[in-house]
Amino acid sequence: MLVIVVENAPPRLRGRLAVWLLEVRAGVYIGDYGRRVREMIWGNVCAYIEDGNAVLAWSTPNEVGFEFDTCGLNRRIPVDLDGLRLVRFVAEAALPAEPGPTSNQTRRRGRGAA
Repeated sequence: MLVIVVENAPPRLRGRLAVWLLEVRAGVYIGDYGRRVREMIWGNVCAYIEDGNAVLAWSTPNEVGFEFDTCGLNRRIPVDLDGLRLVRFVAEAALPAEPGPTSNQTRRRGRGAA
């Protein structure tokens, strides 16, 4: 199972999402796909989100039962705290200038850097 929530998304992105997922509320899409299709859909979201933002959550066999990823500027920033993913709420002034995906691969690459 996967859930994508978009805010301020352009109409062409919402149309792409509606092809693959069911829009149960405005900006809330759900579906049940494997890893490859989920990554393809998420790649489209990150490529076409423009000034909006999005969050993707999917079920996984881990301690909490799900994993999530974000894309675009938002005051809620995912952080890794000893292997547990939490969400930090930051002030608008502290937001980075450039939006972008915060994928697990990006976080893992930067984990050991000083």
